[in-house]
Amino acid sequence: MDEGESIAPDNIKIIFLGTNGWYPTDTGQTTCILIETKECYLVLDAGSGIWKVGRYLTENKPVFLLLSHFHLDHTFGLHILNKFGFNNGLTICCHEGGKQYLDTLVNHPYTMPIDKLSYKVRVVELCPGAHNGFPFNLECRRLYHPVYCLGYRIGFGDKIIAFITDTGVCDPLRELAKNADILIAECAARDGKNSTAWPHLSSVDAAKVAKETNVAMLALIHFDADNFNSLPERTEAANKAKSIYTNTFAAYDEMEIII
Repeated sequence: MDEGESIAPDNIKIIFLGTNGWYPTDTGQTTCILIETKECYLVLDAGSGIWKVGRYLTENKPVFLLLSHFHLDHTFGLHILNKFGFNNGLTICCHEGGKQYLDTLVNHPYTMPIDKLSYKVRVVELCPGAHNGFPFNLECRRLYHPVYCLGYRIGFGDKIIAFITDTGVCDPLRELAKNADILIAECAARDGKNSTAWPHLSSVDAAKVAKETNVAMLALIHFDADNFNSLPERTEAANKAKSIYTNTFAAYDEMEIII
């Protein structure tokens, strides 16, 4: 599919704009994923990759931004919200109590305050559970991480996307991933190098969850910039995962897929 080409009514286009964790390198920007459907644009996390969003917003649709948590590699891009022209407004979703962090980050002296942007912004705080009022089905759960971090299960018709970043293996992860068409999961840790003080997934962890929860495919993202210095190292991690769960791939910046 060419950039800017309309998608079929029942299709979902996923564009990986940032696939690094921790900090950007030549290998990739930090976490940001754009999902396009006939009804809306959906942005997952606001890492440094978010600056590329404007390339793909070719239609006048509402835009939703789901934030997993407020570590800077997931929120760095918030300081450039003023570069976008979201004509239908922007809805930012975050965990309960998160608006106070947004009001700090998207404000003087760091950047233009939210209420000074050229478009309307609505902030929605989410508690764990299912939520209505969106042009998609939305469920979120608190993951296993040192700070409050949400994982998301997003439904467009009969298609399910699970977005999981910054967590150790836990039951909420399994609940969100169950029978999903795609599990987009972090791969920050090298196999066997997990930390209970700072939990993250390895490719093997993610593959075991994908197999256990019967997802259709597994996309690995959020490769820790210290642990994975090159695309071949990502491929190596994905190959380890494939030995457990065959339908696995390592995402890279600018990759596009249709589900």
